[in-house]
Amino acid sequence: MLRFLRIDHLAVIDAVQVEFEPGLNVLTGETGAGKSMLVEAVGLLMGGRASADLIRTGETQAQVQAEFDDVIVRRDITAQGRSRAFVNDALVTAASLSEQTSPLVELHGQHEHQTLLDPQSHLLVLDEFAGLTETRGEVGSAFRAWRNLQSAFDAFQMDEREKAARLDLLKFQVGELDKARLCAGEDEQLETTRRVLSSADKLQRLSSEAYAALYDSDEAALARLAAVWKRVAELADVDPTFRPHLDARDAIKSQLEDLAQTLRAYGETIDASPARLQQVEDRLALLERLKRKYGPSLADVIAKRDALARQLEALENADERRAGLEADTRAARDTFLVRARALSRQRREAAVQFGQRIQALLAELAMARTQFDVRFEAEAPESGWTEAGVDVAECYLSANVGEDLRPLARIASGGELSRVMLAIRTLAAASAPGKTLIFDEIDAGIGGRVADIVGRKLRTIGESFQVLCITHLPQIAAAGHVHFHISKSVADGRTRTQVVRLNEHERVEELARMIGGAAPTDAARAAARELLGESEQKSKAKAAGAKAKAESPKAGTRVRSGGREPRQDE
Repeated sequence: MLRFLRIDHLAVIDAVQVEFEPGLNVLTGETGAGKSMLVEAVGLLMGGRASADLIRTGETQAQVQAEFDDVIVRRDITAQGRSRAFVNDALVTAASLSEQTSPLVELHGQHEHQTLLDPQSHLLVLDEFAGLTETRGEVGSAFRAWRNLQSAFDAFQMDEREKAARLDLLKFQVGELDKARLCAGEDEQLETTRRVLSSADKLQRLSSEAYAALYDSDEAALARLAAVWKRVAELADVDPTFRPHLDARDAIKSQLEDLAQTLRAYGETIDASPARLQQVEDRLALLERLKRKYGPSLADVIAKRDALARQLEALENADERRAGLEADTRAARDTFLVRARALSRQRREAAVQFGQRIQALLAELAMARTQFDVRFEAEAPESGWTEAGVDVAECYLSANVGEDLRPLARIASGGELSRVMLAIRTLAAASAPGKTLIFDEIDAGIGGRVADIVGRKLRTIGESFQVLCITHLPQIAAAGHVHFHISKSVADGRTRTQVVRLNEHERVEELARMIGGAAPTDAARAAARELLGESEQKSKAKAAGAKAKAESPKAGTRVRSGGREPRQDE
């Protein structure tokens, strides 16, 4: 159950917090007051797409937070369009957020009943009712595996001229790269070598001068250090603190001698010939050309060479590969077909009960004697197979006695579609205990007596589930166990949305506004009180009826003073 919802800086909402109750929570208010932003906020907590456009003007961040029975979830959106999601204060991905909240909330937005106009949605509705969602997912996976293999196989079906041209190109490219004998990091090493060769005279002079100053001159540092160490030894005889420096003498001498030998050899090893420099320049030019053609980096060129070599090998072994791929494609197709046909059988078995249950619910929604059926066509040809399987099905409806069943998408009115969707969602709710059901304007296209019936139905659902319903109809609003009013006001040049839980008097005023307009009359208030009274009486009567039914003897048994009287057919 959704216990608490807090929204900060989302669109017209500055700061709103609402504590919801069990049962039917109705939310009413003028158009544009921000009712649908509450639905948008819950959608964000279900992993919906976040956008910087949702942030209230002048703010740097929007935040939505909700407390369910066992979990607290939060979504932060920055002005840069980035978002962060949290579950019990632990950072999670939007996908993980959706995975954890989807079992808690079922959200039905405005105009969702319009999806019933698309026959392709009807199979999904049936699958949800029959508990075949997981099976449908397995069929979808099998379909994608087959189609991926089929695409790979089709890529092999090229004509001989195209194959020969591709083969020649690959041989040239791989040959060109193989001839270059590329090594990772070679270009960086060559750049260093070029710098050295370009400055060979300078480097030879510097190394020679450094060697002479250190070892091979009258004023050489190594020769003069002997006098230094003699004096340090005399210091150490008097003051032991110099002893560590004296002990390091041999190591320092060894390091300086190694440096002297390195300096002497360095100048001799530099190949300062113009031919060597030209060789390096030519190699670098080759590498640069290959990087422009296959790069941009040398690592990319090497990776490209490996990829081209694999393509060449595959094309050279195309016949063998084609045979294997053809077999794999055929096996994947067979796997998909087996799973899809099994799903089809389960669907056709479930469709009968689905139709009966929908008819029963529509009868409760003032569509008595309505006929409803899911009709399947013959198995689709291969070109018509999809991730949903091999079925082509559509819901048919007859809302009037004597009329043939016709496609739902072509004959149902807006009010009928709303009630069909409500019936479908009622069935879905029965298979998802504990969920919070949110309906955003399920009342589209209905009014009068039908609105009263739909309101009672929503209240009935609310006795088993927590329901949040945004509505414009007073009959539905009157059916709520709890009533919230959403309004907007302007202060300091800014629009702000408020959500207030109504007490009994305020509820009468709001219903009167919905009945009679912005300035409710006494007659509208009287009608509002009547609506509330009728809703309460019908709710009590239904509860009493349910209690009496639960306490009554079993069907087929009549009670008399002397005990049980048997039925005639016993």
